[in-house]
Amino acid sequence: MDSHKNDILKRIYLMYLVMTMLGIAVVARVVYIQFVEGEAWKQKAKKLSIHYEEIKATRGNILACDGSLLAASIPVFDLRIDAGNTHFNDDFFYENVDSLALCLANLFRDKSKQEYRKILVQGRKSNNRYLLLKRNITYAQLKKIRKDFPIFRLGKYKGGLIAEAKSRRELPFRWLAFRTIGWDKEGAENDIGLEGAYSSILEGESGQRIMQRIGNGAFRPLNNELEIEPRDGHDILTSIDINIQDVAEDALMRQLIANEADHGCAVLMEVETGYIVAIANLGKNSKGEYEEKYNYAIGESSEPGSTFKLASVIAALDQGLINLSDTVDTQGGETRFANRIMKDSHHGGYGRISVERAFELSSNVGISKVIFKAYRKNPQQFIDKLYAMHLNQKLGLDIPGEGKPSIKDTKSRIWSKVSLPWMSIGYEVAITPLQTLTFYNAVANNGKMVKPQFIKEIRYAGEPVSQFKPVVLCESIFEKSETLPQIRKILEGVVERGTATHLKNPVYKIAGKTGTAQIAQNNAGYNKSNYKASFVGYFPAENPKYSCIVVINNPSKGVYYGGSIAGPVFREIADKVYATRLDPQRQSADNVHTIPLLQAAGNTEDLKTLLNEIDMVWNTPLPETEYARLGTADSTLAVQEVKVPEKVTPDVTGMGARDAIYLLENAGFKVRISGKGLVRKQSVPAGSKVSRGLVCTLELR
Repeated sequence: MDSHKNDILKRIYLMYLVMTMLGIAVVARVVYIQFVEGEAWKQKAKKLSIHYEEIKATRGNILACDGSLLAASIPVFDLRIDAGNTHFNDDFFYENVDSLALCLANLFRDKSKQEYRKILVQGRKSNNRYLLLKRNITYAQLKKIRKDFPIFRLGKYKGGLIAEAKSRRELPFRWLAFRTIGWDKEGAENDIGLEGAYSSILEGESGQRIMQRIGNGAFRPLNNELEIEPRDGHDILTSIDINIQDVAEDALMRQLIANEADHGCAVLMEVETGYIVAIANLGKNSKGEYEEKYNYAIGESSEPGSTFKLASVIAALDQGLINLSDTVDTQGGETRFANRIMKDSHHGGYGRISVERAFELSSNVGISKVIFKAYRKNPQQFIDKLYAMHLNQKLGLDIPGEGKPSIKDTKSRIWSKVSLPWMSIGYEVAITPLQTLTFYNAVANNGKMVKPQFIKEIRYAGEPVSQFKPVVLCESIFEKSETLPQIRKILEGVVERGTATHLKNPVYKIAGKTGTAQIAQNNAGYNKSNYKASFVGYFPAENPKYSCIVVINNPSKGVYYGGSIAGPVFREIADKVYATRLDPQRQSADNVHTIPLLQAAGNTEDLKTLLNEIDMVWNTPLPETEYARLGTADSTLAVQEVKVPEKVTPDVTGMGARDAIYLLENAGFKVRISGKGLVRKQSVPAGSKVSRGLVCTLELR
């Protein structure tokens, strides 16, 4: 019995000892974790419950030359509620939840009152401290919510309102210069346009804030002194003029539609600086509608056709191999080079003509024979001169996607016996429209080739931080100073008496070159149904300020010559620029904010009624013409006749909108109006020749 009792006691003591040792081990482990590993575990727990989150900076704006917004970041907010907020009790919550749900339903109109109430109640029951109610609300909506909505009007803490700021990129002018403005999107293969090129400048510097886990994998921001505020991005001021951009796109669009063309582009550039004032790119989408789907002006490198003849003539003239007075036999409009026939667009040719006349008439036979004769013994000399004029080099544009020019030399495996004559007229070479324009702009700029630029300056908080000065690519494309005036002369001759005479007008001179090129169909060669029409030049010819190129691809209405297809778009752009930027009389009128009575014009009988009503006396008999203008004669008021000749743009300044529209539409214009009052300014100069379908914009004040 005693032995049995002793066995039991031994077991109890052993168990006690084991438990005691286990307790000591647990206490020792707790002490070890608390004092030895404690800090490491604290940091790990902190990482699981708290982390830093990036605060995106507000992206900078892209501005037109006058400061108008082309692209802007609009603030938007994600609306959340701390439904488990302890600053209000359940009684208060349920007393106000119906009203809050109704307000949310009325404001957003995406859910019913019952749906919003269900979301709010479930969030309260589950103690959701970060309940999402609506994404991407506007600042105006947020302001209303803070001020008027139940619960939320108690404030950020007492009302549980959480508004997370974000930004959304907006284009105020929608598709205007869309491809040039571009985008910089996460996940996109390529950044496009100015947004992509200047992304690092626009995006700013991100900040940081501390986020705390509140359950169910959700985090909410903590107010912490360690939060780093983001630094907003810089703004970039472009050289684009919205008004001229609008005219360029509208004119290009109408011509593409009228001729059922595939795509086209138009670019306007300042001669001296290289600043791009307008750039339009339109092509058909899958629905057959035109949109800015690709930057053809920058990226499409293809055979330019006859506009390349300028480079050929400059090369031979500058190297003393030809004179403009030299003559060439166009041989009835056809000639043979090796196994190929060169043809002129004018059947029958032009007979024997001078080099100058061959250029004005854009004779393929004439120019190719002249260049072939000058360089046939040393064709590489011709290629070297083209290279010296930088025609084989990219422009180094800041905007990505520039097409690479292609001008082969005599060592190329694809050089043939017909390469020289065909290259001389713009075939077997490839160049982008903007590269062509830059070359012509060099002629307008006294030989100096400048880089096309889209940006004038970078700003921060409205103040300039850096400016973009003109970049010279080549001090002179000419070897001889006497070459420039000769080239200017033949470019003016194209408009005065050549292939672009319909661009001639009595107000200002245009110089340039038409181009009509057949488009190669991959390996199928050329056909007679695919063409590219272009016109490139500058104005005013005597003192060039602007250069412009228009290219229209694959018109399908039977008309495909550059002068007929591209020329009208060029003229409409040039008219707008001249009227708004170059006309001295109209520039001085810009400073006049009101039109006095003595400048009023309109229907003769209406003017008579007006003068009688205000007891004004005039010293001349009323004219018999339908329209009249008030003026002075011998220091007294006079009513003078207004003649409206046919096929000439009438002067409608001083008239009311009704009379001005009537006269201009009768003359063949499409009329646009801005403002109220009397006509202060018309975009198409009075006295200029009317082109049917041209748009005339009237500014009223």
